[in-house]
Amino acid sequence: MPRSNYHRDTDNPFFLKLRARLPVTKVLALYKFSKLSKVQHLLHSLKYRSHPEIGIALGRIYGDELLTIDLHNEIDLIVPVPLHGKRKRERGYNQSEQFGRGLSEILGVDCSDEVIRRVIRTETQTRRTKLQRWMNVREGFEVAQPDKVMGKRILLIDDVITTGATIEACGEELVKGGCKELSIGCIAAAQ
Repeated sequence: MPRSNYHRDTDNPFFLKLRARLPVTKVLALYKFSKLSKVQHLLHSLKYRSHPEIGIALGRIYGDELLTIDLHNEIDLIVPVPLHGKRKRERGYNQSEQFGRGLSEILGVDCSDEVIRRVIRTETQTRRTKLQRWMNVREGFEVAQPDKVMGKRILLIDDVITTGATIEACGEELVKGGCKELSIGCIAAAQ
């Protein structure tokens, strides 16, 4: 599967894309995402076929790589993009949280899915345009635990990032909430 190696290149295309919209420190991705690829198949198994263990395993794999750049010394908290409560109950887990659990285990940094919450249940982003994605998630999140955000260096994570609309909406809330530094990480990023 195509590795991104973005953790070794601070000015990677993913970083350049997001820094115009968010004050990000680092932007990281384990894999490059493309449609009909093995990466997409893996993500579908994680997300839609009840295989949360895939997220944990990928978090451990990427955690080992991130140790080589001492990321564990540069972040205070891992925050997964939240699912709406109803969707999480339907699925049984948050795939991004599973990825975060694997990262947390290897990096020795706490992971909390309670810091930010989804306040609006949005429709899937899968078949939407960039503008539709942004409109779908705008104002959809809020910081639920401000004390865990204020002055902290946060790694905001998601399973896959295509346009960046969801991660941007969450990131904006964390910045408004007073986080000291914001970094972004995901299993896969669209090119």
